[in-house]
Amino acid sequence: MILLDAGRVIDPSQKIDGTRTVLIDGERIKEVREQGATPAEKLVHTVIDCRGRWILPGLVDLHVHLREPGEEGKETIATGARAAVAGGVTTIVAMPNTRPVCDSAAVARFVAARGREAGFARVLPAGAITRGSNGEQLADMAELKEAGCVCVTDDGRPVMSAGVMRRALEYARDLDLPVMVHAEDLTLSSGGCMNEGPAATRLGLPGIPAAAEVAMVQRDLLLAELTGARLHVAHVSAAGSVRAIREAKARGVRVTCEAAPHHFTLTDEAVAGVAAALGPAGEPYDAHAKMNPPLRAESDRRAIIGALDDGTIDAIATDHAPHGAGDKQLEFINALNGVIGLETSLALTLALVRAGDLPISRAVERLTFGPARAFGLPYGTLVSGATADAVVVDPEREWKVEPQRFFSRSRNSPFSGWTLRGRVLRTYVGGKLVHTEQGQ
Repeated sequence: MILLDAGRVIDPSQKIDGTRTVLIDGERIKEVREQGATPAEKLVHTVIDCRGRWILPGLVDLHVHLREPGEEGKETIATGARAAVAGGVTTIVAMPNTRPVCDSAAVARFVAARGREAGFARVLPAGAITRGSNGEQLADMAELKEAGCVCVTDDGRPVMSAGVMRRALEYARDLDLPVMVHAEDLTLSSGGCMNEGPAATRLGLPGIPAAAEVAMVQRDLLLAELTGARLHVAHVSAAGSVRAIREAKARGVRVTCEAAPHHFTLTDEAVAGVAAALGPAGEPYDAHAKMNPPLRAESDRRAIIGALDDGTIDAIATDHAPHGAGDKQLEFINALNGVIGLETSLALTLALVRAGDLPISRAVERLTFGPARAFGLPYGTLVSGATADAVVVDPEREWKVEPQRFFSRSRNSPFSGWTLRGRVLRTYVGGKLVHTEQGQ
């Protein structure tokens, strides 16, 4: 048995925030108790001194791109799952926009099997909404669910046809599968490469209006209300989307949503990079600040933080999107969208706590029990009998973001060179120690 002794346990699923000892017996949590390890227990069990440390449920990330099969040079299931546990993430949902697309049981079973073989974070596949994620013919969702998919999504591409989306929601409803949507009206966003606003005007770059996201969020909320299906809105970035989702929840629409750390940490001003510095392509723009949806205005960033606080946004998800140097070392308009985030998400969330923007209990809930609940997953909790996914954190440990030292195979982080506080020291998945910080 393993005893995580006398740490500050923060488990929002049980409303626990105080000094406790967590007992791990095999693959399960035996109990969380107030009494510390006894001398007798120290003789026969593995006791980890957690004084001055936090003990959290394993983090759950609903939105991760692992690139395998097809683009293993950017990331593999093993390297992504290894990066996840270094960041305290014990369960990840793998997006289906691989090559081939995960629109069949064969690909879904491959992803799940590779995750099990890697032995780090738990890897749960997401299936595609449509065949090839082309937005036309529905994928066989029943087959995908039977193969282990926990949601369906064409993430990276919107389903532009309202009729196809309605049929997808009806099919998924009957299977009780969440439908994750990439909300983007391509007729509004086409040709743009960053948020439409003063920063884009100043930089001379074509913009993408927030309305491109908001319009599709509103459409899909109406369709979810019509069908009674479970809708999950990915990477919410705009204040208008927050407002629409909040109103829909109040009406009883079955909707959950997520926000990414880059959207609550950065604004579109980050596209200009460090003052007077040249970006990767030798131009005064930082392609590591290019993603879809794009970084928005400060008012949007504040709206996302407020929605994390009041529960409109259920989950923090990284949208971890690995790319090679050649994909980013281009003119900004031609660079690929996406940033990595598995190894920085916890520390960036804790920065909100330190700034007074988010109570620690809510921050931890959005990283653990909130996302698990959104997809009906039995994780993100330290309740007795639960799978023993736990993380030991030094909340005061400062560290410099050096992407070249990440476990991820890619280096495309917009936070390179930042100094963050809060470091994962130990990560357990199913009672197995899968990550230790050097020196621990």
